[in-house]
Amino acid sequence: MSPESTGQNEHYLRVFRRRFRTWRGNRPFWAGLFTMVGGLPIAYFPYANMHLGNVTLAMSTTAGAGSLIIGVLLITLGLTMWFHHIVRVFAGVAAILLALISIPVANIGGFLVGFLFALLGGALSISWAPGEPKPELVDAGAEGHMSKDSGPGTQQPEPEFHSTAAVPQQRPEQYDTTVEVDGGRHRAG
Repeated sequence: MSPESTGQNEHYLRVFRRRFRTWRGNRPFWAGLFTMVGGLPIAYFPYANMHLGNVTLAMSTTAGAGSLIIGVLLITLGLTMWFHHIVRVFAGVAAILLALISIPVANIGGFLVGFLFALLGGALSISWAPGEPKPELVDAGAEGHMSKDSGPGTQQPEPEFHSTAAVPQQRPEQYDTTVEVDGGRHRAG
């Protein structure tokens, strides 16, 4: 192992942050977060008591159990969006329906706060689509000078031209854009 190896000196918070960003990018993270945040006020407000000096104001309604069920289901749907993103469309539709049901059942949808967050989370979940991996371009200089017809994977993508567009589409980047572990800094000192 050389003293220049990159893995041993990396701080654990940086590793955790990079892994979290990768995990977050592979699922509808914000949709699940907004749905869970929307479920909290819907479940909380019917059981909350507000104290104004010596006066206690109870916001409980007759549908306290219904609002608790709606809030818990919204939190469960948010977790489902995170950990089972295959069913994101179902979870998004269910979150929107529960948000709409919370208006008459749970104190106007958690005083509209929970309703809006759950509605936004459901919409984001429905609209989220997993990203497609970028096709890897093979460097023609590394394998020798090959012609365009020499094999699959060695062709450069042709630029796309649209008859109505004035500017042609740009080619994808043909160089490595990954960031080095130490942010591009060297150890010379």
